[in-house]
Amino acid sequence: MTTARHHQSVLLTYLRPQLPRVSLLAACLFTGIGLQLLGPLILRRFIDTAAGGASVGLNQLWLLGGVFIASTLITQGVQVGVAWFSEQVGWRTTNQLRRDLAEHCIHLDMAFHTARTPGELIERIDGDVTALASFFSQFIIQILGGAALMLGILVVLFAQDWRVGAAMSTFAVAGVLLLSLTRNIAHAHYEKERQAWSELAGFLEERIGGLDDVRANGGGAYVMLRLDRLAANLVGRGVAAGRRGLWIFITTNLTITVGLSISMILGVWLFQQRTISIGTVYLFFQYAGMLGEPLFRIGGQLQQLQQATASLTRVGQLREITPQILDGPGAPWTPAAPAVAFDDVSFAYDARERVLEGVNFELAAGQTLGLLGRTGSGKTTLSRLLFRLYDPTVGAIRLDGVDIRQGALAQLRSRIGLVTQDVQLFGASVRDNATLFDKAIPDARVLEVLEDLGLGPWLSRLSGGLDAWLDGNGGLSAGEAQLLAFARVFLKDPGLVVLDEASSRLDPATDRLIEHAMDKLLAANHAGGVRRTAVIIAHKLATVRRADQILILERGRIVEAGARKQLAADPASRFSQLLRSGIEEVLA
Repeated sequence: MTTARHHQSVLLTYLRPQLPRVSLLAACLFTGIGLQLLGPLILRRFIDTAAGGASVGLNQLWLLGGVFIASTLITQGVQVGVAWFSEQVGWRTTNQLRRDLAEHCIHLDMAFHTARTPGELIERIDGDVTALASFFSQFIIQILGGAALMLGILVVLFAQDWRVGAAMSTFAVAGVLLLSLTRNIAHAHYEKERQAWSELAGFLEERIGGLDDVRANGGGAYVMLRLDRLAANLVGRGVAAGRRGLWIFITTNLTITVGLSISMILGVWLFQQRTISIGTVYLFFQYAGMLGEPLFRIGGQLQQLQQATASLTRVGQLREITPQILDGPGAPWTPAAPAVAFDDVSFAYDARERVLEGVNFELAAGQTLGLLGRTGSGKTTLSRLLFRLYDPTVGAIRLDGVDIRQGALAQLRSRIGLVTQDVQLFGASVRDNATLFDKAIPDARVLEVLEDLGLGPWLSRLSGGLDAWLDGNGGLSAGEAQLLAFARVFLKDPGLVVLDEASSRLDPATDRLIEHAMDKLLAANHAGGVRRTAVIIAHKLATVRRADQILILERGRIVEAGARKQLAADPASRFSQLLRSGIEEVLA
């Protein structure tokens, strides 16, 4: 799709639902244009009547003055309506566009998100779209309104004197041509300015998120230096865009000055020829000034169009990114605990180095796999592949013998529960945080799970119970947040669970609660009454004491795999060597 067709498509897509408001906006705008054309005619009549001398009746002047004041007041009221409907259309359309872009980004692959900072995406979704508010609400209406006002003025001028009408028409056409020549002069620079905003927003988000580390390690000076450079880059691009965009303003002003000069010269000459009255001279001058308004309007919209085009281009680029991980044709999966198989799986985040290489293993339904390895060995990557956050570069992952690429993503992820050491809490109620906004889960079940996991005392201290508000990640200890993450999995009741370092960095008392939660989670499937299949990723050997199978990764390859008891009994195995390091009793 060409750029122009894309912009037209976006405009029509989001304005079509706002058609009633756009219609009212157009009605107010064109009513205002009619009243604007009427004003100078009334004043021309008032001036000529007053110039008639003492014989003129005051009642007629009072009437003309009253009509002019009334039309002016109505015009002001209509302009309020234009502003109101314009803002309504602008914000409603851009809010819908923000929602669609946010939903689009949510469904994009993890590779897309890891390549971009949250701050950059916020700027793309909010900053670029905000720049389109005026474009959606005013562009077409203002362009059409400006053209209608210009045409109305020229028709009236032709009706008064064809020479003035012809001269001002020539001036108007020249003005429009000059504006059209400058319409794209700053587009590229506005696009660079939007990119600079994204870079600055991404930098701020990253550094504010890591503020503790920055302070603790004395990185403040570097952060400020980098911020100064990004800000200077933004200012430089903004000045470059503004300087070039100013040519539209300058062109419009010069054109209007020329038009006023033409109207003044012609008016004086025709008055000296006794062809027109003094009121008509004023009419010509007033209309010439008014002719500048649509030029200003069109010029302003062309300038905003350049900014909007830059944002539309970036929005279009974002919308054109499509997910590579898509729903399969469908698979006959059930909620039961599945058997898991990795069939010669290799994976690389990019083309440079594979993170997993030739991973083969099978885990029977209802069994637990203990996954061990150093940091960077590929453990977390393996769990991401299970959720289809990424797809294997080579090989296949199967649940109950079916390639997971054959099923729907939502159905696959509904079968798997995940608990990590980093728990994401939301600014929402306890209920919504526990159920992840699933309204179908009854409160009685939520309370039962929280109590069973040892969160009952914590909940009783909250004034609102399940309705108590949690302020994002604040207000809970690490252990309480971790237990709440376990509650989510219990309420989801999946057949397969992945525990990724779920008990790390906790004090011994809380660790015992987490271990209790693990035991309960792995003991039985709430829906089916059978053991869940589980993958436990751990640095601590104590965490995998409940595992049936052990798999040890090193640099993305399996270096050891087998039944936990057999490996523990084999003095030559790596797992046995780890046990002999002094913690055998923990894994007994």
